[in-house]
Amino acid sequence: MRFARCRDTAQIPSSGKSVAIIGAGPAGLGAAGELICRGHKVVVYDMLPEPGGLLIFGIPEFRIPKDRIKVGIKELMDIGVEFKCGVKVGKDISLDKLIESYDAVLIATGTWRANRLNIPGEDLPGVYDALYYIINTHLIQYGYKPFNEAPDLYGKVAVIGGGLTAIDACYIAFDRGAEEVTLLYRRTREQAPAGVKEFNNLESELGVKIRELTQPLRFLGNGGHVTGIEVIKMKLGKPDASGRPRPEPIPGSEEVIKIDNVLVAAGLVATPPLDADKCGIELTRWNTIKTDEKHRTSREGVFAAGDVKHGASLIGPALKSGKDAAIYIDEYLKSGKWLYDEKEVVNV
Repeated sequence: MRFARCRDTAQIPSSGKSVAIIGAGPAGLGAAGELICRGHKVVVYDMLPEPGGLLIFGIPEFRIPKDRIKVGIKELMDIGVEFKCGVKVGKDISLDKLIESYDAVLIATGTWRANRLNIPGEDLPGVYDALYYIINTHLIQYGYKPFNEAPDLYGKVAVIGGGLTAIDACYIAFDRGAEEVTLLYRRTREQAPAGVKEFNNLESELGVKIRELTQPLRFLGNGGHVTGIEVIKMKLGKPDASGRPRPEPIPGSEEVIKIDNVLVAAGLVATPPLDADKCGIELTRWNTIKTDEKHRTSREGVFAAGDVKHGASLIGPALKSGKDAAIYIDEYLKSGKWLYDEKEVVNV
């Protein structure tokens, strides 16, 4: 996968300007490739031990070959992009420091926080955030220290959710020792973000048991470890804000499913740098960064792209967002004009 539109920057005049990119996922890599080829110095900061973000650590190999990603990243390095890995902006270095040190900053930190179910027993041992379990599994696989413990699974594993993270968690669960996997989803596969085909593949390829129209109510524990999930059956009602039929509980349909481990994939939340609000960067009610049509934030010289700007998406939209933002960053660096207009700011 190529992120740069040029193969050599030797003949490209230097602009004398520098850009810090926070996040080495698809949006950050796409922006880096565009900006370096426009003559700007580019430094990418990322909390993970190597570039790639979810492309490397959050998506299984069968879905996207890692070698292709690493070739594209190596190409960026060869033409001058500098990567500072293992650095969490807002913790290891302040966002304000980057804003002061560079001519422009692009925030492309993605969606790294999972929605909580907010039900009893969610913090029991054996109940894991599916995304972080996948990330930590890959960190271990590639020889790095995991952020959190990712023990081998065993017995019956329940996966909760209907997106691609939930689908990938089912594959990971079998790789990590699960004997049986059950996917619980509160709507039907026809309404699932992952799509009908992914659900069907789980059944045909892995033998995953899929329970649609099923909502967890609480996790049950014995001796400090999860042992079951109390669930309730759902029916589809009128469309909600998402445009999909709203799942509604059926009174009296509660039952308990015995399980040994759980992977929760109930959606992702945007994760701006921890100190973004202290730097005058406005957020939306969805925790995404508020921007205008040119990816500009409420702080001069700071732009945002990818999932942290528009919410959880696929690789293609995130990559395009990064490249689009780079064009406007280039425009800003060359003109020296911010031209900020409150009327242009939108909630995305």
